[in-house]
Amino acid sequence: MAAGAVFRRNVSLKLGLKLLHGSSRPLLHGSSRFRDAEPLPQSGFFLPSDGTMLPPDSFKNRVAFVTGGGTGLGRAMTHGLSGLGATCVIASRKLDVLQKTAEEITAQTGNKVFPVQCDVRDPQAVAQCLDQMEKLAGLPDVVINNAAGNFVSPSERLSPNGWRTIVDIVLNGTAFVTLDLGKRLIRNQKGASFLAITTIYAESGSGFVVPSASAKAGVEALYKSLASEWGRYGLRFNIIQPGPIRTKGAFSRLDPTGAFEKAMIGRIPAGRLGTPDEIKNLALYMSSCYATWMSGAVVRLDGGEYVSMAGEFNELRRVSNQQWDLMEAMIRKTKGS
Repeated sequence: MAAGAVFRRNVSLKLGLKLLHGSSRPLLHGSSRFRDAEPLPQSGFFLPSDGTMLPPDSFKNRVAFVTGGGTGLGRAMTHGLSGLGATCVIASRKLDVLQKTAEEITAQTGNKVFPVQCDVRDPQAVAQCLDQMEKLAGLPDVVINNAAGNFVSPSERLSPNGWRTIVDIVLNGTAFVTLDLGKRLIRNQKGASFLAITTIYAESGSGFVVPSASAKAGVEALYKSLASEWGRYGLRFNIIQPGPIRTKGAFSRLDPTGAFEKAMIGRIPAGRLGTPDEIKNLALYMSSCYATWMSGAVVRLDGGEYVSMAGEFNELRRVSNQQWDLMEAMIRKTKGS
């Protein structure tokens, strides 16, 4: 499952328009269609684009390594890198999924995508994966740590194994990949861009996803620390915090009943969920030669959700104009403090 706050969904501009005009049959995975929530009217001002913003061949003659590259955000970012000329290596535990994705993207872009099986929780498996990557494509110019896992649970029900599973994938997996690759790049005097996909609650914390929040916060500390320490070797480290984006995997684990999606859209000022293509474009920019002075940055892409939840008076948006008239009249009558 790709990393990020919650529900990720691949929505094109055409689909965004379709939803805005009240289609009763949104084009979703069949398993989630029954619970799709409509975007709010203001989302018409914030329509997503499924285009690629960088010029063609922006990653020509470059190698990109993407964990969790077979599905969701990882697939979207890999497709974007490949479409702009990169030779890509994608890694995850499910080799069959990787192979299918690699074949499809290679056929679409004409640039080779190599699938390499890897369990990022195992440092020996990571080392073997990176050895294979070097033989297939060479050391990478772009590294995207996107592999993640998550589930919702009251913390009092959380088992040690549940905690360990998420922390091993998210924090330890990112560390094993980053540290091993970093050492290889330093030995070979090769610069590279590292990007981690975290979540907005890595900054705020969040109940019911405590292992994920803790692990993602650790990833951010790791990347900010290495941005300071390893810049001298030509390595830069940045972070994207996605807000709610629907993907198939996230639905089953984080909103199995669909109860939270409507409320979630209601607190996003842009009035809709994000799309994988929006994350893709930001990731491509941050990994490109157009952003070489960017290191140690944490970029939030969430339609305004974080700031919407942060302000203690923001729920006053629910007050109607008539109610404001009454409240204003009462306030004007108030004397003293």
